[in-house]
Amino acid sequence: SPRISGDEEDDSDQDDFDDEFQIKNRKDDSHPQHENEEYNNNNHQWHPNGQAFSVAGSTAGKDLEGDKEIYGSEEWKERVEKWKVRQEKRGLVSNDNGGNDPPEEDDYLLAEARQPLWRKVPISSSLISPYRIVIVLRFFILAFFLRFRILTPAYDAYPLWLISVICEVWFAFSWILDQFPKWFPITRETYLDRLSLRFEREGEPNQLGAVDVFVSTVDPLKEPPIITANTVLSILAVDYPVEKVCCYVSDDGASMLLFDSLSETAEFARRWVPFCKKHNVEPRAPEFYFNEKIDYLKDKVHPSFVKERRAMKREYEEFKVRINALVAKAQKKPEEGWVMQDGTPWPGNNTRDHPGMIQVYLGSAGALDVDGKELPRLVYVSREKRPGYQHHKKAGAENALVRVSAVLTNAPFILNLDCDHYINNSKAMREAMCFLMDPQFGKKLCYVQFPQRFDGIDRHDRYANRNVVFFDINMLGLDGLQGPVYVGTGCVFNRQALYGYDPPVSEKRPKMTCDCWPSWCCCCCRGSRKKSKKKGEKKGLLGGLLYGKKKKKMMGKNYVKKGSAPVFDLEEIEEGLEGYEELEKSSLMSQKNFEKRFGQSPVFIASTLMENGGLPEGTNSTSLIKEAIHVISCGYEEKTEWGKEARVNLRINEPVLLALQIGWIYGSVTEDILTGFKMHCRGWKSVYCVPKRPAFKGSAPINLSDRLHQVLRWALGSVEIFLSRHCPLWYGYGGKLKWLERLAYINTIVYPFTSIPLLAYCTIPAVCLLTGKFIIPTLSNLTSVWFLALFLSIIATGVLELRWSGVSIQDWWRNEQFWVIGGVSAHLFAVFQGLLKVLAGVDTNFTVTAKAAEDTEFGELYLFKWTTLLIPPTTLIILNMVGVVAGVSDAINNGYGSWGPLFGKLFFSFWVILHLYPFLKGLMGRQNRTPTIVVLWSVLLASIFSLVWVRIDPFLPKQTGPVLKQCGVEC
Repeated sequence: SPRISGDEEDDSDQDDFDDEFQIKNRKDDSHPQHENEEYNNNNHQWHPNGQAFSVAGSTAGKDLEGDKEIYGSEEWKERVEKWKVRQEKRGLVSNDNGGNDPPEEDDYLLAEARQPLWRKVPISSSLISPYRIVIVLRFFILAFFLRFRILTPAYDAYPLWLISVICEVWFAFSWILDQFPKWFPITRETYLDRLSLRFEREGEPNQLGAVDVFVSTVDPLKEPPIITANTVLSILAVDYPVEKVCCYVSDDGASMLLFDSLSETAEFARRWVPFCKKHNVEPRAPEFYFNEKIDYLKDKVHPSFVKERRAMKREYEEFKVRINALVAKAQKKPEEGWVMQDGTPWPGNNTRDHPGMIQVYLGSAGALDVDGKELPRLVYVSREKRPGYQHHKKAGAENALVRVSAVLTNAPFILNLDCDHYINNSKAMREAMCFLMDPQFGKKLCYVQFPQRFDGIDRHDRYANRNVVFFDINMLGLDGLQGPVYVGTGCVFNRQALYGYDPPVSEKRPKMTCDCWPSWCCCCCRGSRKKSKKKGEKKGLLGGLLYGKKKKKMMGKNYVKKGSAPVFDLEEIEEGLEGYEELEKSSLMSQKNFEKRFGQSPVFIASTLMENGGLPEGTNSTSLIKEAIHVISCGYEEKTEWGKEARVNLRINEPVLLALQIGWIYGSVTEDILTGFKMHCRGWKSVYCVPKRPAFKGSAPINLSDRLHQVLRWALGSVEIFLSRHCPLWYGYGGKLKWLERLAYINTIVYPFTSIPLLAYCTIPAVCLLTGKFIIPTLSNLTSVWFLALFLSIIATGVLELRWSGVSIQDWWRNEQFWVIGGVSAHLFAVFQGLLKVLAGVDTNFTVTAKAAEDTEFGELYLFKWTTLLIPPTTLIILNMVGVVAGVSDAINNGYGSWGPLFGKLFFSFWVILHLYPFLKGLMGRQNRTPTIVVLWSVLLASIFSLVWVRIDPFLPKQTGPVLKQCGVEC
């Protein structure tokens, strides 16, 4: 019988796979009694399609612990290959040949399939324990250092001392926010062979979960079509069942250039996809595959590979020429607007006022590849835009794709990619499925996040584009808590989590019988049952309908959620709820409530009730396209809860607010952080997947100006969240967000404000050198001890962090340098722009980061485009250089007695210059291409600051007594 709710955790180790693999229970001579007991006592856990499937840690797997060393050996691999060959023969010849095969080999394969799809790999205690000890020591040293700084003011430079202490206190606070979420770093390991053994059985339909891939683009001139085409080609050629993949390209600019480019891409895919799968090439984006400087003949044994590769490269070059011709044509827009090939005007001639557009290029009803096989579906989507309607930028486009995909394909999982992030590892989707299709853990996952890796970065990574410290240290730490944050791309979502539903709650069985304790004891089973009952009441019908394990009586039929289950009208669903309380029936399952939350589309609303995806039986493709056009109309989200919180009445006479996130959350240009935060607040978990071969790769900003604008956009989004009601400082208490995870989210929205104390702290060394004052009264032995202890603890923390993470010291140092460069420029501007936008209503439009259409060997690395973001760091460099010259000159004039205090001031000044060195090198490396206005403004500001400070000289005591008049030259 099917497992009832509450069996998940108690019987997770009691799953039988004999039925799944259709292998009879053999009696082994070594332990026949044990296997019979296992067969008789096991409870089957039922997949929504009605078939039994595996979970991690089965009892049969435990019986074979003595044979663990066999797995992974050469002997094991040979047995797997023999088994695969046998399975093929069985499928072609007969199904009755298995009795002649050695039973031991099937036993090994059966045991292998019973093993977990993934495992958690904790960091070695020899690496992590010293790291934690040093963190604690650094915390106490920092506390005593701040106490010392506060109790020893510099009275001759009191303003400087006060500013420096305030800055140091803030730096300590930001360090705590950044450091402690890294307390439990872990890594994870996946097993793709076990995934295939479980869900891709011979002679049966493939049971891997379907995936809808979202690719978003806005401006085809800043995001070249050839880059988007390569991303799409890598998706179409992914190593995943063809019928399980659908690629949706969102064109928020309604560009005919992208429309025609996708048409060319679909035609080229008919030859590119079979070539990739035949020869198993990586990566499957042709631009990057043909430009790889590696031995492409390695491991290739097919005799026709070289000839076919040469022909494919020529065809790709012809494809690029056709795309370039489309780009050249798009540079000059006709006065009457664009016209399509059939002579009709292009509907998107006015990018701010146009109807919704959908075009299906490939798929079951589309073209086949050159080998006659089906290709994944490719769909072009441009949502409707009209004046007076909010479109919410990228978040609105993603929500439109959620609705379109639900109507057309309704895959249970969604992969979100930027247009410049191609699939570098063709097995990336399988990596994610190892987590999302785990029978227990997968149901509690909202998404699987992959790290971002980049192409086109100079060898030294001068502007810290790789962001290795964040992706290889911070994210691993978060994975040990509630999961990594969502970074906007390279993420596979559980569709149900995007619909605002809570994760399933595992109800544990009572461990004691009813007569184990007196009835008055609160620990008795009765108390547990009452508690479980109350939990069920609070959870309501939504959670029970979507995640309950029992079959539900609906419309007089046994309702089992399946990928192909028929969808009924909402009125029929409401009338058929005879088994539920009248309260729940009237409050949650009414058609009005569903339409208020999801919009007025019965097809889409019905799709939200299908946990495992799929389309209703007997659907008409024409009617589905019309419904898809309807759900991307500009007014569809009016009076719904898309991008907002849904307020649902759980009781008739008592209004109770239930926070539900519907899709991507609006209210910030960094919708990714906000969306992931709301999911974690509801109790969902996320996973960080780092395969050996990077899953996805993207394009990095070409030059420092674009890089700073990118960082400005991220920081501006953090400021918007900080000033909103969704700020992690005060939102979500009483929910299911872990406190260390909350610290990490607080750090993501507070870090831009560090720019203010950072700018002040970088200015203090120059002021000290110009005025002869210092933030410390005297350099005593105690002062030296505290400074030395603090610096040693900082160095020790960094070294031990690099040890367990594997990050190189060069990457760590580049990250530190750009933290200062971005802090005194982009983060500073983001704070003021965010305040203006939220408090004064002055909107600051962000610019899309330009993507490189082709590799120019970093020729644009030092190109400085004019931007005000360049002025503050340039001013700081000049100011500190002037300070160094002034300080050394003053020491020479005053004798060697003043050299001692000078060294401390010079150290801090050189600390600033050293952190700004990449910026300085870029400024000086291409002097003829540096905007003159940047240099003029920086020199002017530095000179004015120096002259005004020397003129005021606030540290000199004011004269008392008679004021002497200046008599001039006649005195």
